[in-house]
Amino acid sequence: MIPITELRYFADTQPTYRILKPWWDVFTDYISIIMLMIAVFGGTLQVTQDKMICLPCKWILNDTCHAMPNTTGPYPPEPKGIQYDLDRHQYNYVDAVCYENKLHWFAKYFPYLVLLHTLIFLACSNFWFKFPRTSSKLEHFVSILLKCFDSPWTTRALSETVVEESDPKPVGKMNGSMDKKTSSVSEDVEASVPMLQRTKSRIEQGIVDRSDTGVLDKKEGEQAKALFEKVKKFRIHVEEGDIVYRLYIRQTIIKVIKFILIISYTGYYVGQIRFSVVCPVNIEKLTGYRLFHCAHPLATLFKILACFYISLVVVYGLICMYTLCWMVRHSLKRYSFESIREESSYSDIPDLKNDFAFMLHMIDQYDPLYSKRFAVFLSEVSENKLRQLNLNNEWTLEKLRQRITKNSQDKLELHLFMLSGIPETVFDLVELEVLKLELIPDVTIPPIIAQLSSLREMWLYHTPAKIEAPALAFLRENLKSLHIKFTDIKEIPLWIYSLKNLSELHLTGNLSAENNRFIVIDGLRELKSLKVLRLKSNLTKLPQVVTDVGVHLQKLSINNEGTKLMVLNSLKKMVNLTELELIRCDLERIPHSIFSLHNLQEIDLKDNNLKTIEEIISFQHLHRLVCLKLWYNQIAYIPIQIGTLTNLERLYLNRNKIEKIPSQLFFCRKLRFLDLSHNNLTSIHPDVGFLQNLQYFAVTANR
Repeated sequence: MIPITELRYFADTQPTYRILKPWWDVFTDYISIIMLMIAVFGGTLQVTQDKMICLPCKWILNDTCHAMPNTTGPYPPEPKGIQYDLDRHQYNYVDAVCYENKLHWFAKYFPYLVLLHTLIFLACSNFWFKFPRTSSKLEHFVSILLKCFDSPWTTRALSETVVEESDPKPVGKMNGSMDKKTSSVSEDVEASVPMLQRTKSRIEQGIVDRSDTGVLDKKEGEQAKALFEKVKKFRIHVEEGDIVYRLYIRQTIIKVIKFILIISYTGYYVGQIRFSVVCPVNIEKLTGYRLFHCAHPLATLFKILACFYISLVVVYGLICMYTLCWMVRHSLKRYSFESIREESSYSDIPDLKNDFAFMLHMIDQYDPLYSKRFAVFLSEVSENKLRQLNLNNEWTLEKLRQRITKNSQDKLELHLFMLSGIPETVFDLVELEVLKLELIPDVTIPPIIAQLSSLREMWLYHTPAKIEAPALAFLRENLKSLHIKFTDIKEIPLWIYSLKNLSELHLTGNLSAENNRFIVIDGLRELKSLKVLRLKSNLTKLPQVVTDVGVHLQKLSINNEGTKLMVLNSLKKMVNLTELELIRCDLERIPHSIFSLHNLQEIDLKDNNLKTIEEIISFQHLHRLVCLKLWYNQIAYIPIQIGTLTNLERLYLNRNKIEKIPSQLFFCRKLRFLDLSHNNLTSIHPDVGFLQNLQYFAVTANR
């Protein structure tokens, strides 16, 4: 038999699994322990007590035992004991034979039946904790759950929610402004957003709200960060299937079937447990008797235990049937955090499915607080807050100051690369003029950016930044230059089109006409102060919005990355252009539309496929043209009409295939810069001496 001290193992399994046991499983486990105690008690009695006590019958009539016949007269004889001529071994033999052959099997094996059924109940109840494909998931889940429950970040996040609910702060607060000022700022921002963007939600535009976060030490922050990663990986793994749910419902069905089976036969056979047993056996040749009358000493006790056992099984079965009904009535493969989303500031907590949902339903039966604290680690908002805190701990003000450099324009510049966000200490660098953010996938520009009073230029390289309304209001007034580099055009933040004072915009990425990509940049029309537009893309034609913006542009630069730019007639409308760059546009000839831009001062046709520049004679109509860059092409000769460009001061003809310089070139007496390097020249024309203003002359790498 199983020692009492080991019975608890079957009910408790491992202590970490207790939180996955709902009240009915705990109840049935304790019922199973009582059943085991009945089995152990009955089995112990059966081993230590006499199983049967039998006496032979001397007077047999019609195979039944009768009293001794009266042969002395009308009065009954004085009672005397019946004498049997059997020794102890014969009695033991008779007891064993009658116990084996004539005692009903239910009375004989009752303790062992109880033991067998109870072990099956316990095995069914705890099989999902032992089966390899489910136990690993359950163990991992409980491990993560307990760590999340005890994490300081969980406590801090929930306490922040309580504070926000009890003392709400005005959203969009900036620089200590009050509600009225905040309201006016928000209205101003909304009024400045172009019509295209007004049809979109604030979230789609990348304008978000913000709440303050607490402080967490570095070690706790790293532990919480690791927990977020574990929860993400575990969710992906567990939500794929529902094996835990299916196994649990199957073991519950087996227990219900087992309950029905036990009740159906024990209720019938419990009446077969009798104290008196008649034992007719054919052992007369060994004992001299063939009929014995036996007593089963444990019969009364077994009958009481059997009735008690049946009552326990009935309770057990009713609980199992309740469990099965509960599983059928409820959608346990879906788990919603709706109530938690309404109570807390974490409205982005996702609903769960399959085994992940089922395990949380089971946890709720133990204590719903576990699910509430666990939900913190399913929220992206919570993760972003934690990421920001860790970032602030890592990037101190001293460390950031060491990374500040001076760029080619002699401006103080800070370049942040591949971070999880913007450290809040950045906004203490009040002297900062240029802020570069590169490969920061999830960043929100906070209102505190208003502290950077000297900030005039921002770079967003593969950084689809969101922005809060007060921060947008600040950038609208102060930002002058913006550089954006993207892979997908959706990475361009829509809020940039409300930067009313922006004068310089650089866009680098795929702007081809596929899938109506130009719609996203239609907001450029709202940038009324834009003077400089640089596009580095793969256009086949100029978007209409660029033409519309070009009316007030002073500089247009298109680097087409080698893609042929075919339709350029719309350039004629950009009458205010002073600088035009058409780089790597695969142009074979100089576009005629350029000659209508009478305000042009500088033309750059670098790295095209120009072989001839006969159209250069038309440049004489551009009286303000002082710089012409025809470098990195396939030009073989210079037309004599070059002499008509008398106002030229800088001429770039390097990296071509020029073999001879016409003397007419030296009629351009105002030339200060002439680069003829990397060509096929064999001599320098003596008339170069006429260029009295020449300060730079390059003829390196020729013949």
